Amino acid sequence: MSDTILIIGACGQIGTELTLKLRGIFGNTTVIASDIREGNTELMESGPFEILDATNKDKIIEVIEKYHVTEVYLMAAMLSVTAEKHPQKAWDLNMNSLLHILDLAKEGLIKKVFWPSSIAVFGTTTPQNNTPQETIMEPTTVYGISKLAGERWCAYYKNKYNVDVRSIRYPGIISWKTNPGGGTTDYAVEIYHKAITDNFYNCFLAENTRLPMMYMDDAIKATIDIMQTDLPDNFFSYNIAAINFTPKEITIAIQKHLPNFKIEYSPDFRQEIADSWPQSINDVKAREDWNWKHSFDLEKMTDVMLENLKEKYNS
Repeated sequence: MSDTILIIGACGQIGTELTLKLRGIFGNTTVIASDIREGNTELMESGPFEILDATNKDKIIEVIEKYHVTEVYLMAAMLSVTAEKHPQKAWDLNMNSLLHILDLAKEGLIKKVFWPSSIAVFGTTTPQNNTPQETIMEPTTVYGISKLAGERWCAYYKNKYNVDVRSIRYPGIISWKTNPGGGTTDYAVEIYHKAITDNFYNCFLAENTRLPMMYMDDAIKATIDIMQTDLPDNFFSYNIAAINFTPKEITIAIQKHLPNFKIEYSPDFRQEIADSWPQSINDVKAREDWNWKHSFDLEKMTDVMLENLKEKYNS
């Protein structure tokens, strides 16, 4: 019997594009999308979909048994900005959903798990430049605390119960297809939209705030690749990197296409979150262990973002 994949949180920014890509590779009927709400038309019409609360273990079991699921991609999470507004709800969602899936893998109901970590696991005491794979991790946000705890739970289940769980620490993810999901790095998505619609953007981060970023196609490729490779026995969560830039640098890249685009800076509470994160990431271990490499730099990403958003808004 071939593997059947369940995506939990399939309607989110990454989940939507991941689901469609996996369906393109493995077939529509073998990739089950699920979320607490319905997603866009393309997602809903391309294959099976289930309404599923990621914190409801009984319902998760029901869906797994219904479709004979063998692999789970757990993409449901409350991101950094939203989590700061609802700390307890964020902890409950981010932790309980993970523990449910790890328990089901431990019990043998599923064979393989993908769970995304984040650069939010790092903090102000972490080296900010070329942040190493193994380093000081003292996150100061609710989201980061939950991701660090999640990494430790994954390591525990992997080492104690031999659960096959894989993870990558996502940087900021940029895409034209889906809307931002409540993260601190969302300015780098919003700025492209506003460049097309308003020719102006009021940025909530300071102009020289450097953060690690990645175009969605590279993030999806990394996610699928890590699930298809043999990893070292005692390793599961990898740094991955592609590009890093500041609001000022992304503005300059946009102005090469739209010379009249203007930006202003009004840093708010999200500035403190951004300042606690790395400016650049060392991902040599991922590149050595499973041949990770990115394809999009700032210029190529800007070309694709503006071209597709122009078409989207004009239509």
